[in-house]
Amino acid sequence: MDEEILNEIARIDGELERRRKQNVLARYNSGRKKHKKQMAFHRCKKRNRWVFGGNRSGKTECGAVETIWMARGIHPYRKNRKDAFGWVVSLSQQVQRDVAQSKILHYLPKSWIADIVMLSGRKDSPASGIIDQIKIKNVFGGISTIGFKSCDQGREKFQGASLDFVWFDEEPPRDVYEECLMRVMDRRGDIFGTMTPLKGRTFVYGEIYMNAKRNPEVWYEFMNWADNPFLSKSEIKLLEGALDQSSLDSRKYGRFSEGYGLVYPEFDEGVHVIKPFSVPPEWQENVSIDPGLHNPLSAHWYCVDWDGNVYVVAEHYEKGRDVDFHAAAIKRISDRLGWKRDPRGNIRALIDSAAGQRTLASAKSVCELFYERGIAVDANVDKDVFSGISRVKSYLARGNGQPDLYIFDCCEHMIAEFKSYCWGAGDRPVKTDDHAMDELRYFIMSRPHAPERAVQKSALARDKERRIRRLDKKIER
Repeated sequence: MDEEILNEIARIDGELERRRKQNVLARYNSGRKKHKKQMAFHRCKKRNRWVFGGNRSGKTECGAVETIWMARGIHPYRKNRKDAFGWVVSLSQQVQRDVAQSKILHYLPKSWIADIVMLSGRKDSPASGIIDQIKIKNVFGGISTIGFKSCDQGREKFQGASLDFVWFDEEPPRDVYEECLMRVMDRRGDIFGTMTPLKGRTFVYGEIYMNAKRNPEVWYEFMNWADNPFLSKSEIKLLEGALDQSSLDSRKYGRFSEGYGLVYPEFDEGVHVIKPFSVPPEWQENVSIDPGLHNPLSAHWYCVDWDGNVYVVAEHYEKGRDVDFHAAAIKRISDRLGWKRDPRGNIRALIDSAAGQRTLASAKSVCELFYERGIAVDANVDKDVFSGISRVKSYLARGNGQPDLYIFDCCEHMIAEFKSYCWGAGDRPVKTDDHAMDELRYFIMSRPHAPERAVQKSALARDKERRIRRLDKKIER
């Protein structure tokens, strides 16, 4: 009897293993290797989510899996419906067949399919044809529908339906995107997109990446080759060697760029931008200023922890104002932060060396004007652009992949400049919206190279930092 039971258990285990191997979806992110950014996308509760990813970064897989989870009613992180109806939108029917449709069929178990409606080809061989709809057996007893659309059909083909979700596989035209927003409105459905930004700074750049309208439902994630645990280092090196820098911005990092590419493709808002916390007074280091009257004056407050990590904790960014206004604002922010003063009660700051020059329009330099108003500025800064950019890059990503630079999310102008700072002709950055980038370099150039830092955190320092952060969390609750 015992032997019969053991044989039956072995038979059941064998059947479960056979089914697991057949069900590709069950193996998605379930092994030892996990794509962390794919899971961050799935866990996000926002209703307008995007993955900007390089080629072979894993972006299309998460779009296909998200679609199947919603249709089947088994999404582990969202409210499920028994009769979900959504679209998969590709650039053309050929791209649909070769990419999105192929991924859906790869991850979709055949036993879940109730029916397939074809535009062309045979339903018993759907991969070789063009699918119109896939009917999915929903776990709640209903039938869900995945419809396939292509942008080259025109906006009119996207009218009329009421949808639970839309997946854009690659970037759609604006009119198609806006029409799909209308389709999900009445059912409070979801828009999600997975794309490699090869077209430069299109409307997706402004509406999603820069979030110009401050839509609280917008969320995005970047995926690059290093994020995909299934790409080997040798394969990544081979791909890197085949592309120029401009192509690497989009095809490796999934970054938006124009002309000659982004200056800081290493910048990742999900890594380098953090929520503010109470900074110990001992971390206060300096203020850095890039002056301007008609152009914006950019000033940021910089702190450095016991490990040498740099934190940008506050921002003043205004244009069309005089020195009196800027000095008062810098003092007001410094008072709020409890910022340190020198023995004479002045706030110390770095400033562009040009501020030390007198002009025919004024008998006093900008440095002198600030000093008279309690801001003791030091114009002895290193303005070498190439060395400064190289140094900032080393703080954005060390050799071990960890950053040494963090920006509080209240510093909106610096974050926006990081995202848009591009190379121009002549191997120099474009001199537009770069004021925060300039004064960031002034400060970073006053610091040692990030990889060469020999400062090690003592046991006492580690314990102090741990207590500070624990206290902050208690306050937040």
